[in-house]
Amino acid sequence: MTQQETPQSEIIVLVPTGMLGGGFKREHIQYGIARGAHAIAVDSGSTDSGPSYLARGVSKMNRESIKRDLEILMDEAAKAKIPLLVGTCGTAGTDSGVDWTRDIAVEVAGILGIKPKIACLYSEQRPVDLVAKNQQGKITPLPPLGPVTDEVLESCEHIVALMGPEPYIAALEAGADIVLGGRTTDTAVLAAVPLLMGAGVAQSWHSSKVAECGGQCTVNPRNGGVLMRVGREAFEIEPLDLNNQCTPESVSAHMLYESSDPYKLTEPGGVLDVTHADYQSRDSRVTRVVGSTWQPMPYTMKLEGARCGDFQTIMFIGIEDPAVLANLNEFQHNLEQFLIDRIRTTFVEEAPSFDLSLRFYGWNGTSGQPVPANTPPPRDVGVMFVVTAATQDLANRMAKACNPYFFHMPWRRGIEMPSYAFPFSPAEIPRGQVYEFLLNHVVHTTDGFELVRTEWVDLAKKAEALEYV
Repeated sequence: MTQQETPQSEIIVLVPTGMLGGGFKREHIQYGIARGAHAIAVDSGSTDSGPSYLARGVSKMNRESIKRDLEILMDEAAKAKIPLLVGTCGTAGTDSGVDWTRDIAVEVAGILGIKPKIACLYSEQRPVDLVAKNQQGKITPLPPLGPVTDEVLESCEHIVALMGPEPYIAALEAGADIVLGGRTTDTAVLAAVPLLMGAGVAQSWHSSKVAECGGQCTVNPRNGGVLMRVGREAFEIEPLDLNNQCTPESVSAHMLYESSDPYKLTEPGGVLDVTHADYQSRDSRVTRVVGSTWQPMPYTMKLEGARCGDFQTIMFIGIEDPAVLANLNEFQHNLEQFLIDRIRTTFVEEAPSFDLSLRFYGWNGTSGQPVPANTPPPRDVGVMFVVTAATQDLANRMAKACNPYFFHMPWRRGIEMPSYAFPFSPAEIPRGQVYEFLLNHVVHTTDGFELVRTEWVDLAKKAEALEYV
């Protein structure tokens, strides 16, 4: 696939789902290809589930789901002779995530009997290289963080830089059938083909922002992905399911998704502005959008970094005691203070290195905030005990020290000792290490290639080499 000297009137990109491994119907993919799709593009990552996957360099999604989705996408893309692009492989987009996805793709190619040319784009960064850039003043913070220190960079287990579309475009121009990307902005992997084939810049970015989560921009998000139909001055979004709809409301609403500004979206190399975008129903299923603009900016790539921290142990109980339920705020405060004092007096020398919290689900377990006065008591609550300490052994021992009191403490002293329901034995559950995001910064680069490297797996050439041997 190469740059079009004369842009086609519409560039069509099939977005099967919001995240590879999420599942979709083969007939939806076949419908999109029959409608003229020039490429299939899909995201495969997210920071939504926290820093663990980046710190450990592992996928949130299971291998079986990734393989199942790739079998369908690679099969249909090969039959249609169109490229397949996957962004942020392995959830966090680490080098290991790209390699993991590559190995699955190679296995699937063997099953299907195809020999694609696969480009692997890597954007994981070495701390030593970023320290050098930091000392040159090329790393700047995003609110609310301040300047990053060299020590913070060096403490990260993994750091990735969010790619723009340029490495994908270069890979397609070099003949890639499949492009597997490291950490990439959700929109860039979708925008690459429209930008390559001459669609409008603002239209390419805006349509990609709308379609980044697949069917999330439709009336029924569970009913399959979407088609982006991108022109020079406008774009259209069409659901892959014939019984689904993309309305002006569902399409425009996606600019609110994971955005601090409902009108502007910052991407590598520029800012998308939809302040004057106009969303109109083309028919009962399709929405057409005009009026988006693009403002070029100096190129930056956002950094994400995470490190390993302390260890946690958790315990659970369920409470139906009417007296406790009628006095939950007081009970929570008293129990928490008692357990903290219990740890401090039992682990005198080790006590400074711990944190304890109680989450009362069914009361204030989600927000952690005090419940307003006169709130009716619930029928029951589930209580999660969480203790965090420097080692797993210490966290386990602290939980055991709290066990009798957590399970049997009355809401006031002098009341007969109760017994609360606990679902597991042993009660203490080692949760493992805690992980932490450290970076909310951008690195200033000369272009979209500076922090990216490309490696190739050409299965056709490998097969020829084996035949020659």
